[in-house]
Amino acid sequence: MYEPANVSDDATAFRRAEKKYKLYYEQLSKFTRKKKLPKPIDLSELLDFDLILQDFNKTGVLPDGIRVIEAVDSSPVFCIEDRPGFYFIPGALSLEEQCKWIKESLTTFPQPPNRTNHNAIYGPIADLFDSAKEDKVLVQEDLTNNIWKFYEEEEGIAKEKERSCKTVSASVLLRKLRWSTLGLQFDWSKRNYDVSLPHNDIPDALCQLAKTHAAIAMPAGEEFRPEGAIVNYFGLGDTLGGHLDDMEADWSKPIVSMSLGCKAIFLLGGKSKEDPPHAMYLRSGDIVLMAGDARECYHGVPRIFTDEENAEIGALESELSREGGSYFAEYIKTSRININIRQVF
Repeated sequence: MYEPANVSDDATAFRRAEKKYKLYYEQLSKFTRKKKLPKPIDLSELLDFDLILQDFNKTGVLPDGIRVIEAVDSSPVFCIEDRPGFYFIPGALSLEEQCKWIKESLTTFPQPPNRTNHNAIYGPIADLFDSAKEDKVLVQEDLTNNIWKFYEEEEGIAKEKERSCKTVSASVLLRKLRWSTLGLQFDWSKRNYDVSLPHNDIPDALCQLAKTHAAIAMPAGEEFRPEGAIVNYFGLGDTLGGHLDDMEADWSKPIVSMSLGCKAIFLLGGKSKEDPPHAMYLRSGDIVLMAGDARECYHGVPRIFTDEENAEIGALESELSREGGSYFAEYIKTSRININIRQVF
């Protein structure tokens, strides 16, 4: 599924694109106190479906190699002619929907029995977001059975001194949250879906949303069945190396991918890493579908824009704050969340 970039493939077209768009900083003297600035890069070749949509609505004209097909809930769906099975729906989610799924991604989705990247070290962690909001500390209560429990900060520090036990702040754990799994649980060590693991069904509202947008990419007469989902969390400097999502049984069915938070660069390659990838912007509220031939295409995220100038989430921050979610707004201003919904069998 998420295969890491290999040092030996530096010469491939996909790897060169990853390195081109990755975040690098200007080298400053070690004696300076100036804030490090990102190195400037040429973004002129990126596909910008937001601008393409605006131009299409005004003139009815599309760039070479891009076509538009029937709308999903009145939203035009764009395709790339040399990447059949790839669909891009700009601004598919309303501001209200974006806020809803950001909150769910941080509060409900990491809750046990859903698994996260923290399970391997700390076991199941309940109420991570609320604990971070309340400045709590996770304390290792039982070394033998690896049992951890949240405490108020002062009490947690006292227990650390008293028992010489390990502690970690909830806010650090929240910032280090990288993935959670919904529905059927994906076992990263075995690289398959383990139906024996306890799990809850994907929330009905998310299922309906996925079904609605997946319909255009489904084989005729079939309905999308959301059975599993992987939620990715990105922070400053994070990337997702070129990979294939290849663990589902039927690749004719789409993966429905929802973008939330800071703007990113998405690379859509071909069936070989030697194929030059299409580079494009992904903004909060965009939805991407990958089905059929597109499931065999390498893809990845080499860059997240977390600076105020380029993240393009001012309206989202304001809406989250207006709803009383200042801690959500503070989190998302430097983060991106990606919800990938799949039909497993």
